[in-house]
Amino acid sequence: MKPVLRYGAIAVAVFAGIQLVPYGRDHTNPPVVEEPAWDTPRTRTLFFTACVDCHSNETTWPWYASIAPASWLVTYDVEEGRSHLNVSQWGQGKQHGDEAAGMVREDEMPPWYYRPAHPEAQLSDEETRELIQGLIATFGDEHDHESGGDPETAG
Repeated sequence: MKPVLRYGAIAVAVFAGIQLVPYGRDHTNPPVVEEPAWDTPRTRTLFFTACVDCHSNETTWPWYASIAPASWLVTYDVEEGRSHLNVSQWGQGKQHGDEAAGMVREDEMPPWYYRPAHPEAQLSDEETRELIQGLIATFGDEHDHESGGDPETAG
């Protein structure tokens, strides 16, 4: 067998084999229990445009979320995102809402690798400023806690 065919057959076998790994197949969206008291409907709309897939129980699971190894990354990101901030389970467990504005401000959220497949999450500069201000008004801002400022008057 020629090396190209051999490596191709090995690659196909490995790809088929990793499809059997059970992680990344549970595409559940638990019920929405409670949302935070958004400062404005606009903040909620911007959040749901750019952040909802990983930070709520209203994830839209893309087709590639069923194909390993992409399914592993998508599932990990959703689980990780929900563990830090889940607006569908507000008031339950530790939420890190006060970190949200800083993550957007520092261009860490949404992650760079999420944006190409989700152009709707690419907010304009003005929308990003609106979202940051709305997140601060809704959740506070950890930066203000660190500097001794009042999150109620941040912005």
